[in-house]
Amino acid sequence: MDTLEMICCLKSCACRSLNSCDKRVEVKSALPRGGLYQFRDSFIVHWKKNGEAVFHQKCWDRLLYASQKRKQKFSKCDATSDEPLQIQMECEKEMICSASETAEMYDAKATIVEAAKKIANLLKSSNHCVIFTGAGISTSAGLGDFRGKGGKWTEQDREAITIQSASAPIPNAPGDDSIGESKKAKYNLRSVSSSKEASSEQQPEMDDDDDSVEEEIEYEALRPTYTHEAIQWLIESDYVKHLVSQNCDGLHILSGIPSSKISELHGNVFVERCEKCDARYERSFYVCDDVADIYLEELEDFGKTNVIPPKFMLKCRKCGLSHRTGRMCETKGCNGYLRDTIINFKDNLEEDIIDTAFSAAKSCDLLICLGTTLTVNPAAGVVDLIKRPHRMVICNRQSTKRDRVCLGRDKNGQQLGVRVYADCDILMKHVMSSMLGEAVKDFESNILAKKKKYDALRKSE
Repeated sequence: MDTLEMICCLKSCACRSLNSCDKRVEVKSALPRGGLYQFRDSFIVHWKKNGEAVFHQKCWDRLLYASQKRKQKFSKCDATSDEPLQIQMECEKEMICSASETAEMYDAKATIVEAAKKIANLLKSSNHCVIFTGAGISTSAGLGDFRGKGGKWTEQDREAITIQSASAPIPNAPGDDSIGESKKAKYNLRSVSSSKEASSEQQPEMDDDDDSVEEEIEYEALRPTYTHEAIQWLIESDYVKHLVSQNCDGLHILSGIPSSKISELHGNVFVERCEKCDARYERSFYVCDDVADIYLEELEDFGKTNVIPPKFMLKCRKCGLSHRTGRMCETKGCNGYLRDTIINFKDNLEEDIIDTAFSAAKSCDLLICLGTTLTVNPAAGVVDLIKRPHRMVICNRQSTKRDRVCLGRDKNGQQLGVRVYADCDILMKHVMSSMLGEAVKDFESNILAKKKKYDALRKSE
């Protein structure tokens, strides 16, 4: 595994050197309107033009303490022995607080290796392991996540942020929160990806890396990641009894997991079903009709649209979109319309799928959660159904409300679960090494051999 060299973005850091094996924190903040250049000399953080920054864990803790100490969120014992940081700009305090909401933590490599060994031992001793996956396992395939520092919902929330801050330095008098009205300015914080102004900014002393425009990736072009392959092997080898996934990308099925072993709670963009006889069809192409959805969304948002809706469109009474794909059922004599299986906001989950997931959870003596913040219900309810004592593993770069469950202890004081902050692929590489030893090389060679098979199974309509 390659080690990436980085630089800690805290300007006063005594050791700016940082690499991907170190314990670190990566963040992305909303930006002051007009960009960062005007404040570059007063900021204590070397922010990138898009609001990103990376820090040693210790440096990030110091920044949080300095930005929130007036709120008394942290006690004195939380401060480090280093000289306290002085944040001169009120807007930088707001940026740090904004960034903290979606900060992504990374454990040191040594910590991840030890966690992987324990996970491997838990897998070997488990009688009924269930894996629960979210968008975080597909980011390395090219799909974005939803609640990461640059996730879809995060960016939407960031665009709407408006913060009242002062452009002048913070008064030196301790505890004096009053700032004259004449010195107040409204900072409309927004994501650089949503602003055309940011691309033309001249910031020679900040960061020279330009954000590339994200290109849309066709679902047919996506291929299973290392984590998908590891899960498929664990199921095939009977270490894992069932997989519950919130992902719609179809990569679990493509990797070779049989449909009887997976509950795709939110659907699959390669599966459509008949609205009359409920027959299901797995396709090699993306089945959803996006034209009807664009028509309905524009009509809802703007009251008019130039999009011509397809004749087969049928507006769903729950989500307000159309699930029909334009194809008809192939069962003789049925002739029903086919619908996509995607669960949109306000749609109900398919009862048989959620029931299978909950049934698997009730028998579960080890739950491994990968790439999910465990916030979407009823899917996240799987966590509450597992057997006691709760043996749970969570691998996610952000904190979750279920982290404490991983830290429970048995009657001998031994920790029952594992909580690790890492990319899922990195963790699973170490897990597979612990499971297979030298044979992991054969496993990884087989991954490369499967690529041609995947190409044959995916094609445009």
